[in-house]
Amino acid sequence: MTDFTIYPAIDIRGGKCVRLLQGDYDQETVYGDSPFDMAAAFAEKGASWIHMVDLDGAKAGKPVNDAHVIRAAKELDANIQIGGGIRTEADITRYLEAGVARVILGSSAVADPEFASEMLEKYGSRIAIGIDARDGYAATHGWLETSQVRADELGKRLAEAGAETFIMTDISKDGMMSGPNVEAIASLGRATGKRVIASGGVSSMDDVKELASRSGDGISGAIIGKAIYTDALTLEDALKEES
Repeated sequence: MTDFTIYPAIDIRGGKCVRLLQGDYDQETVYGDSPFDMAAAFAEKGASWIHMVDLDGAKAGKPVNDAHVIRAAKELDANIQIGGGIRTEADITRYLEAGVARVILGSSAVADPEFASEMLEKYGSRIAIGIDARDGYAATHGWLETSQVRADELGKRLAEAGAETFIMTDISKDGMMSGPNVEAIASLGRATGKRVIASGGVSSMDDVKELASRSGDGISGAIIGKAIYTDALTLEDALKEES
């Protein structure tokens, strides 16, 4: 059995908390002016982990909103995991040395698997691999491009290189409030034999319960963004499903 953890999500763009629809930078909703205040509210409600994404960084290929992330890591009693624009070892060490619990490699894991393997060897479980899939293939660069690499194949390769945690996003589901692609997430869990955190589409407590029930397939958590911001479910209720 795999433990199950809830990760409330904070996507940062222009220093604000936003959500994009299917990763489309032209379809943005602003939910708050302060990523730190949002993270503090999540921590206060009992979240042990907070998932943060630097959307500007994902597009720019380097950290842009890192000050907000580092402040949360230093000041809050919650583990912070960060993705978006992390392309070099210097980016990784800066975050880890500042107290960030886990750094997510996404585009760089697809574009440069050798770099990802090297970082996994050096930093172990403090590196998570983010696999964003469109029609079963890994997408990169803030979802603006789709690679020729199948998500399960990429996962297998990186699991062999030492990855213990994957974050699987089905782009077609992200921000759509239509439920996660549970089978695709479970498929990655079975292919890699590792922990997979579900991301994208979680829109109800039924979704959360279904994901929590699939720990046998390696599903170890759910990242929840829009559903919390729009009150489709409460963080407090979701946290009750943790194990």
